[in-house]
Amino acid sequence: MQVRITIRGRQYTVRGDDSEEDVRSVAAELDTRLAEVASRTRSFDEYTIALLTALSLTGELRRMRGRTSERLGELDREAASLAAMLEAALPVEGEA
Repeated sequence: MQVRITIRGRQYTVRGDDSEEDVRSVAAELDTRLAEVASRTRSFDEYTIALLTALSLTGELRRMRGRTSERLGELDREAASLAAMLEAALPVEGEA
């Protein structure tokens, strides 16, 4: 699949397996994020704006991965606890 997108006023052709709608949505979100960073910085250098945006997005991704890992650990502990409770509640084989 090939999609034409516009980011920061420049057009790009992107090829990939994602749907056209997904690619356009991601491109629009990135364009918005770049514009937000550009509005907060004194630099109009596109490279610097892209780098600052990438750092921000990478930080968000790292925090989300951390929260996801913590939550998966919690779910594993809860599942182990439930399994132990079920095992304790079930009759032992040969008894009953």
